Amino acid sequence: MEEHRLWIDEQVNRIFGPMVAPLKDWLCSTVYGLFGKHYVPAEKVIPDHIVFALIVFLFCCIFFPLVRRSFSMERPGKIQQLLEVSVEFLNAQLEEIIGHGGKYLPMIGTIGTFILLMNLMGLIPGFMSPTSRINVTLGCALVVFLYYNYLGIRKQGLLKYVKHFMGPIWWLSPLMVPIEIISHLARPFSLTVRLFANIFGEDLIIAVFFILVPLILPLPIMALAIFTSFLQAFIFMVLTMVYIAGAVAEEH
Repeated sequence: MEEHRLWIDEQVNRIFGPMVAPLKDWLCSTVYGLFGKHYVPAEKVIPDHIVFALIVFLFCCIFFPLVRRSFSMERPGKIQQLLEVSVEFLNAQLEEIIGHGGKYLPMIGTIGTFILLMNLMGLIPGFMSPTSRINVTLGCALVVFLYYNYLGIRKQGLLKYVKHFMGPIWWLSPLMVPIEIISHLARPFSLTVRLFANIFGEDLIIAVFFILVPLILPLPIMALAIFTSFLQAFIFMVLTMVYIAGAVAEEH
């Protein structure tokens, strides 16, 4: 698996590396310079997790618009039926957790689909799961963190949203404010580590068993990994819904 992975990385870096390298070196040199450090260019211009995350992104950009063209009210295909069931399931979860949360479906569905495909990508020979790199899971977690805070501020206003950090009793605010801030900052950390640890662990186990007993023994573990991939994407979406519900709730 590693040979194929290196081959894919090498081809992408060979084709696009010379175009990306100047911009990357300039940005990294600027950032490093702000902290008084010297930037040493890496041998690989585009990291492997970026390569495979972009593959997932391009797949979504091509696949879903093409599938959308085949949608039909009279004779829905299997893919359309599967997508409709998925949308109905997510809408039910949004209704239960947030209430009238259908307007958040595009964000929830997009990030859930993106994470699910990245999780499953590691099961394809010659590929890797981008979510087995903490950089990718941290990026997803920060998007959720910024998104639900933005929704809370837009729905309630900045002052009212900040006020709920103080708790229900004003004289407890010196205690409640630090607790609430730590609690909110812990959310992206929790999302990052949970997703990264599970996907990295399953990819590592599959790779080890594939080396020891190729083809046969890894199959049950890969089946379990498929279930884990769906489960982790679902947990990520549900936690995002919970955070949104807390941010836009009127009682806050």
